[in-house]
Order: sequence, then C-alpha cells, then structure tokens
Amino acid sequence: MNKDTIEGNWKELKGKVKEQWGKLTDDRLDQVAGKREQLAGEIQQAYGVTRDEANKQIEDFEKASKR
Repeated sequence: MNKDTIEGNWKELKGKVKEQWGKLTDDRLDQVAGKREQLAGEIQQAYGVTRDEANKQIEDFEKASKR
C-alpha cells in the first residue's frame, strides 16, 4: 500500500485506523485525511513514540491491510 492508496482509500481505512490507534479521535483523523506524514505525527504525539516507531507502525498496518 503506498501513500496514494492511503489517501485514496481514507474513508474505508479510517475505521481500521481508529481500531489500531484508539487514542486518535475522529477530529484528529479528519484532520489527517489520509496523509501519511500527518498520521505519523498524530501517532507520535498520542502514544509518545518516536517518528521512526510511528512510521514502522504505519508500515506494519499497511502490510496487514493488504491481506
């Protein structure tokens, strides 16, 4: 799944993203609107992880969503 896929399928993925990262509110997810870098920033802030860890979590999520 690439950056365009996240943005293009955001409405479909938003629910799965919320399941994965429950601390992210609907308002925060609406602001992200499928932008991968913004999602990483929100994960980083909400969960107190590094940017690298947030990106790794997104990559793992993307791999799992392909199945």
